[in-house]
Amino acid sequence: MCVDKDTSDCPLSVSVSSEEIQTLSGAVPPGEAPSSRAEKFRALYRLRPHIAAGVLSFGYVVNYMDRYTVAGVLADVQRHFGVSDSKSGLLPTVFICSFMVATPIFGFLGDRFNRKLILSCGIFFWSAVTLSSSFITKPNFWMFLISRGLVGFGEASYSTIAPTIIADLFTKDTRTCMLSFFYFAIPLGSGLGYILGSSMTQASGDWHWALRVTPAMGFAAGSLIMLLVPEPKRGEADLHQVQLRASTSWSKDMKAVIKIPSFVFSTLASASVSFATGVLGVWIPLYLFRAEVVQKNIEPCTTEPCSGKDSLIFGAITCVTGFLGLIVGVAATRWYRTKSSRADPLVCAFGMLSSSIFISLIFVFARFNIVGAYMCIFIGEILLFLNWAITADILMYVVIPTRRSTAVALQSFTSHLLGDAGSPYLIGVISDVIRQSKPDLDLWEFLSLGYALMLCPFIIVIGGTFFLATAHYIVHDRNRAHQQVEEMKLVSVKV
Repeated sequence: MCVDKDTSDCPLSVSVSSEEIQTLSGAVPPGEAPSSRAEKFRALYRLRPHIAAGVLSFGYVVNYMDRYTVAGVLADVQRHFGVSDSKSGLLPTVFICSFMVATPIFGFLGDRFNRKLILSCGIFFWSAVTLSSSFITKPNFWMFLISRGLVGFGEASYSTIAPTIIADLFTKDTRTCMLSFFYFAIPLGSGLGYILGSSMTQASGDWHWALRVTPAMGFAAGSLIMLLVPEPKRGEADLHQVQLRASTSWSKDMKAVIKIPSFVFSTLASASVSFATGVLGVWIPLYLFRAEVVQKNIEPCTTEPCSGKDSLIFGAITCVTGFLGLIVGVAATRWYRTKSSRADPLVCAFGMLSSSIFISLIFVFARFNIVGAYMCIFIGEILLFLNWAITADILMYVVIPTRRSTAVALQSFTSHLLGDAGSPYLIGVISDVIRQSKPDLDLWEFLSLGYALMLCPFIIVIGGTFFLATAHYIVHDRNRAHQQVEEMKLVSVKV
């Protein structure tokens, strides 16, 4: 620090006049003390974690918008490339397989290197690929498939690493609320993806324009992450400023994580959720479009663009039900935690088992009453969506901080492998096999897809059973993780 009497050349000098006070941050008007300016900066600094959570949530919304924009224009994609249900089902399958392979890589990197840099690079990469894919011409369906796989690789960085940054910024109930806010991006982004896809297609008359909006939003989100999101110390919120880094090998971390029973069962339950949401997200708008054709409400799609009304309605329902589902889930767990230490998995199990009833009723109403089908979707999705943030919170408190990115990556990999990596393609194949007996009938085209979709309620029931198994182990695993954190704190203080 400069302490010479002559401070004219001193970069840290402070000059005082009767008119204003000069500080390092600028001039303070007369009557305003420097301390008030400092208080404002301190207040803004205290809000920094919340601003970071908001930016990360915005980025997650954009990720899911891009993911489901194609589903919102699936009928146009089918007509443009001339592909069947089974080939259309390959689009999300290729995306998820690439996503699934990339998650362990980003989990490893996220526990060891600068996380916000990885996030930004990932979002810049998939934005560029999506923009490029909008210029692929009609004969090159295989190129479109490859582009979706590359987008999946880029997006894998986000869902693996972003939740761990939020977990290191907040604790306990605040963490649950922030994770709920973050995971609201899944239904919100998905719903907006359908709306964006159908709206842009109808406005421009060309579905390719639907793929040119999310890249711009992606570049904006990546820039905001670099500017506004801090890189917190791993375990900072849990260990009060003690810096932790992964000191064990990746294989040892994996072995430790898979020995946590509640993590294993909640991951299997997440796979059931992924199976159902992957199938419903890809096929329900097209199924409802075919239902409208059978009921003579609209004409079959013979020229582009196809009717986007059902994608718009389904997208709006998904946005609303996602918000309501997360609120109901957080409120239910807060209330039930005062009565049971196993509240989190039990609330998830109730939501899954109840959801299966209303998802089943969709296929009963769709043939005769499209409004009744939408009502079943509305209730079923609320019950299905209430478990997302809770499942993420379960992982955060049964896994120690230095293994969270690895655990998130493993859970994401497994849930996609057993869930939506193959489920849209499987439904498409079943639909095509059933439809082969009467290929030219609109009614049979509608029924064949409906029969294939009836697999979903059974998978949802299995997921509810896995959440019940999670409830059996949750108390022991939570206490064990807390004990490990306390031991790590003592070791860090001694060092």
